[in-house]
Amino acid sequence: MQKTYYDPADLKKFGKISEWNEVLGAKFFDYYGKVFEEGVLTEREKSLIALAVSHTIQCPYCIDAYTGDGLQRGITKEEMMEALHVAAAIRGGATLVHGVQMMNKVNKLDM
Repeated sequence: MQKTYYDPADLKKFGKISEWNEVLGAKFFDYYGKVFEEGVLTEREKSLIALAVSHTIQCPYCIDAYTGDGLQRGITKEEMMEALHVAAAIRGGATLVHGVQMMNKVNKLDM
């Protein structure tokens, strides 16, 4: 098996992250749990959003977690891929729109 920087086994250790600061760790996990509860959005919809965001921020642990979670919630591979394309379009657009900053700077310096 190929060893990578991101060890998939580390995902199971996520809950231990609060060991070095129990107060903040507990607050985070309370918040995290509340965020993913059924609300106006279903747990399924939240899982799909989380999967898309996971790819945008390029978190392999999150990608693993929300791919599995999504499959358990009945999200199809086609839905997953479409969500990824939405995330990629937003990320690409955000990169390009920041080009306005460059254009503004060039125009200012060319004056």
